[in-house]
Formats: sequence, C-alpha cells, structure tokens
Amino acid sequence: MSNTFQPRVVVIGGGTGMPVLLRGLKDLPIHLTALVTVADDGGSTGRLRNELNIPAPGDIRNVIAALSDAEPMLLDLFQHRFPIGNGLSGHSMGNLLLAAMTSITGDFYNGIKEISRVLNVKGDIFPISNQSMRLHAEMHDGTTVSGESNIPLAKKRIKRVFLSPQPIKPLPHAVRAIQHADLIVISPGSLYTSILPNMIIPEIDAAIQQAEGKVIYVCNVMTQAGETTGYAASDHVQAICDHVGDNAVDSIIVHNEPIRQNVREIYAEENAEPVVYDTDRLLEMGLQVIEGDIIDPTKTTLRHDTAKIAKLIYTLLDR
Repeated sequence: MSNTFQPRVVVIGGGTGMPVLLRGLKDLPIHLTALVTVADDGGSTGRLRNELNIPAPGDIRNVIAALSDAEPMLLDLFQHRFPIGNGLSGHSMGNLLLAAMTSITGDFYNGIKEISRVLNVKGDIFPISNQSMRLHAEMHDGTTVSGESNIPLAKKRIKRVFLSPQPIKPLPHAVRAIQHADLIVISPGSLYTSILPNMIIPEIDAAIQQAEGKVIYVCNVMTQAGETTGYAASDHVQAICDHVGDNAVDSIIVHNEPIRQNVREIYAEENAEPVVYDTDRLLEMGLQVIEGDIIDPTKTTLRHDTAKIAKLIYTLLDR
C-alpha cells in the first residue's frame, strides 16, 4: 500500500520510552514519523554537542536503531559504546557516525536522512530542530537549573522548562508532519527533560494545539524522582497543558493492571512509585481515558509492551 493512502502517525518524544513505541508501530500499515528531542546534554551526546556545536545525537541514534531493518550485526555496531579508558571513552559509534555525517552533509537533518537510508529505516525521523539548544528549568522555589542532565539531580519541584538560545527554530518538516497527521502520539518518558523540550518550541506548540489529528498521551507507569515525584496522571497532562496550552491533549492511555510488589520495591529504591490514575480528574479535564494492560511482564524494569501498545494505538485510528 502506498504511503499516500496510509494513515499518518506522528510520535513525539525521546529517552527510552519512544523507541519502545516505534518498534511496534514500524511494521503496521501506517506512514510513521518520529519527532525527536535534541536537548540531551549527558555523556557522549553532551561531549559531541559541545565540541562540534551540533544538536544532541543520542536520542536520534536510539530512534534510528528502533526503526531500522538493517542486519543485527550492523545495528550492534551502530549502538556500540567504546569502553572507559581510551580516547573514545564512553562514545557511541552511532553518535560518532551522526556527527561525521553532519560534517559531510553540512546539516544535522541531512546527516540523519543519509544514515537512515543506509540502515534501511522505516518511516521518517526528524529532529525537532536543527539547532543546538540548552534546556533550563525554573523551580517552584524560584531557582533555575540549567542542563537536561542536571535538572532531575536538583531534586526540586519543577515549575516550567524553557530553552536557549532564543529564538529556537523548529525543523519545518516537523511542523508539517504534525499539521498533516491523523494521529499524534506523545510518548512516555521523562516528562520535563525528554517530552516537553519538543513541545515548547515555537510553531510546534501551535501546531499541536491546532492539530486536526487526535493528540494522545501515553502516560508513564511510574513517577520519576526529581521530575514527577508525587504526580498523578492528571498532573502529567496538566504540565503539558501549562507549557503548550489548554486542551493540547485529547486522550490519555494508561496501564490498568497492578504493578508486581517485587518491581515496586526495585523502583522504591529510586524514590519512584506507580502513577495514580485519577480517572475522575482526567474526565473533568475533558480527556478520553483509554485503559489497557500494556506492560511487558517479562521485564524486571517497567517497559511498555511494544506489540500491545502499538496494537492499541492502531485501533484509535479512524480508518
């Protein structure tokens, strides 16, 4: 079937949650587009970003791997991380390739496009911007913390996040993808440091608010210390609306099965607990609440089940 006649699904996010969604969606009969954060500043990504003044490649690298149909050995090479103790210490081969291809093509997005072609990526991958950017958080106590990796370490309640330098220009392809989407999916992930950096960019926020396609948020299963401690599901949505605008989200997908005690204990050591799904409040906010058993029970760390969540999202398309 031609992409022209396939429903257009746009996934917005970053971090570890986004690739899980994409792996399940890539084999469905849809035109899939991933809009990926470039605000990361930790590890190999941060070093390359600072030294070469390029957008952060780490989340892009993981999305390329998730959507690639290349040979497993080639993907292992792409995701290989050099060990500590040498000049390439801690660098990922994929990050280095993205940096090299950016230099060759003269443009970060063109570099992504070329590597996607070589690795036989299914769907389109767009960085949310072609610019190098820095994330900041204003805390409820009035202090400001700079740097994506530093924000959760502050262990303070976050009031809002913002980007510099201004103005940040979105990738035009990203804006058009949202405008033409039949379904826009906000992936699970670190709310303030992986998800919102995509959505607060001028034109992106307006495109989401004005989108003709339904906007669906796949809610995190657990809270995250330093970002969403004590947050119920409605608090996650409220944070999105506070940054993007009222009624930015149409529906929310929540996991409706109990979390095993041994898993809860593991997360408790990180001061994380299951997100409370305050259904009454979600309905008061005008949201459609979509419940399902969408967790992979074979994992000791909580991850959305790739096949289950993809199947559920697909049923929400008006075909």
